[in-house]
Amino acid sequence: MELKPNLTPVLTDALTRSRLGVPSGLSPYSSPKGATFPHHGPLLAIPRKKTGILDDFRSSGCLDAMNSSSPTHNKVSKDLSHGVGSPDAAYSTWLLKFPSALTSFDQISNCAKGKRIALFLDYDGTLSPIVDNPDCAFMSDNMRAAVKKVAEYFPTAIISGRRRDKVYEFVGLSDLYYAGSHGMDIIGPPRQSISGDHPDSEKQGVGELNLFQPAAEFLPMIDEVLGLLKECTKDIEGATVENNKFCASVHYRNVDKESWPIVGQRVYDVMKQYPRLRLTHGRKVLEVRPVIDWDKGKAVTFLLESLGLDNCDDLLAIYVGDDRTDEDAFKVIIIIINRLL
Repeated sequence: MELKPNLTPVLTDALTRSRLGVPSGLSPYSSPKGATFPHHGPLLAIPRKKTGILDDFRSSGCLDAMNSSSPTHNKVSKDLSHGVGSPDAAYSTWLLKFPSALTSFDQISNCAKGKRIALFLDYDGTLSPIVDNPDCAFMSDNMRAAVKKVAEYFPTAIISGRRRDKVYEFVGLSDLYYAGSHGMDIIGPPRQSISGDHPDSEKQGVGELNLFQPAAEFLPMIDEVLGLLKECTKDIEGATVENNKFCASVHYRNVDKESWPIVGQRVYDVMKQYPRLRLTHGRKVLEVRPVIDWDKGKAVTFLLESLGLDNCDDLLAIYVGDDRTDEDAFKVIIIIINRLL
């Protein structure tokens, strides 16, 4: 397969056009001043009256979700060995259905011959290790060099739950596409690095061009909630609240498991005041997001359409991720694969 430099056009400017056709009620740029989003009700069941100190939180299923999305090592080992005999045997059985991409690399390479490749990458746990302090999730120099080399040949995007500028600060590569806040903040490379038609774009920096923010009108609400979350968790040892611009993340990785229900209950109590926001779960993190039909999968679709690759019969889209929030993107990739079969 002959490799050629990536000459893919930049993202469509969402200020004038959305290739996804986002409904006007969800696009802040096409809504009249002061417009609000349509409200279809909260995604979480909100009890009408409180029955006990943690009863409403537990009855909502949130505590179960916290436990299932953040299993301990012992629980993983127990689950793997249940009914099989050993963790190794269970893992081998699982691999029969879900083979490792690393051990199948030759097969993937054969499938890639003659195809137009687009690469999508999660950040935490994929390009960087999972660490106790989210501010210290640094990628290695070797990883950065590998990503830079790939981006020379294929359109490459990083799609993260982190705020977009924070991911860019970690990665430090300008010739990539970045989708922060689970795809709610998307930018492309400076135009000069692709076509040379915008002599000032390199000076403006990666954040000045190709902006797409389908949840911009939620920013004041997210900022307000962020302050409430910081206040209500400040006395819980190990709990930290991260500002991811279009979502707020409450990390409980360093919180004793006995205190997880307290973290969850306090976040839940704040959420009850904001029916236009929803709560999602990741690995030892609770994330507050706007109630709009947008996720990492939608970000993949937007990027493919903006790159002119959405209707290609020779497309090979690859997504690498490690968390529940990446499953939305996996579903889009599966749909693409089935369409091309």
